[in-house]
Amino acid sequence: MRVLVVNAGSSSVKVRLLDGDTVTGGADLPAAADEFAVAGLRQALARLDAPDAVGHRIVHGGREFRGPVRIDDKVRADIAGLRDLAPLHQDAGLAGIRAVTELLPGIPAVACFDTAFHADLPAAAATYPVPAEWRERYAVRRYGFHGLSHRYAARRAAELADRDPATARVVSCHLGSGASLCAVAGGRSVDTTMGFTPLEGIVMSTRSGTVDPGLVTWLAANTGLAVDEIGRDLEQRSGLLALAGTADMREVLAAREAGSRSARRALDVYQHRLRAGIAAMAAALGGLDVLAFTGGIGEHAPAVRADAAAGLAFLGVEIDPVRNDAADGDADVSAAGSAVRTAVVTAREDAEIAAQVRTVLTG
Repeated sequence: MRVLVVNAGSSSVKVRLLDGDTVTGGADLPAAADEFAVAGLRQALARLDAPDAVGHRIVHGGREFRGPVRIDDKVRADIAGLRDLAPLHQDAGLAGIRAVTELLPGIPAVACFDTAFHADLPAAAATYPVPAEWRERYAVRRYGFHGLSHRYAARRAAELADRDPATARVVSCHLGSGASLCAVAGGRSVDTTMGFTPLEGIVMSTRSGTVDPGLVTWLAANTGLAVDEIGRDLEQRSGLLALAGTADMREVLAAREAGSRSARRALDVYQHRLRAGIAAMAAALGGLDVLAFTGGIGEHAPAVRADAAAGLAFLGVEIDPVRNDAADGDADVSAAGSAVRTAVVTAREDAEIAAQVRTVLTG
């Protein structure tokens, strides 16, 4: 089954055609109004073989969607009904569905949700200690994100480390512009760092990660900043950008090497939160067998992996510096005899989506 995978984000649309796990063609397009998106997609699809099915990445599934589902009018309406939880991402996903449906009418399409992998988090990990009315009336819980990436990375890392994915305890580190960690036990998510929104958790490129909620209420009450301003600043003007003056990890690392104090502090803060998060995920698992790094930073910044591992020796993490520096694509970078295996995994949300599409359509 040839599956067209459509990953429509707020700033770009990634289209890939997969035959099995092999990408046979694709395109990266700018996100835009539906009319322009249709025109760009039409040109991209004209260069590809005809797909048998389509898989759409949808960021938020709320409490309704706990796994992939074939798209029909009701599913589209339900996805739209979750807009208030992730407005930019839900709008982008729906725009992708509309555009592809117009161009490929009659081709079965499946929605694959980033939150679904975390839908069955244990109550202890999913529940916020907030008033019951919030939890029941407003569906307040820890949803988690990057689930498609974490599911694939945990499975692939276990394979690279010669561990059985059905029993392995894996901490998956999706480190990119957005970043999150996930504790995966035997293929199931049992804890993760992102919560009700993708703002919770570790330090990111422009997002703060977790801050004291009292800081937010204090700012709103005492500074004249509106709630939407505070939210925008935490989303777009925080993280590495706020600490180092750039959101690009490559530039931060280069600046540290050049002696920049702000870059060194930014990386110290980043690593402090990253190591603490990994340790917390390992605690949720009751131990650690495999540590996986994926995402743009996780795959391409050996210094970030090395710095993280240097502070995790107490968990049994030890990487080989030569393997780590040479890693290109999927690789086991563990030191010989290391109790915990460490793997670099190429992010393959497309392969995970295609696999879910085939499962839904063929059983």
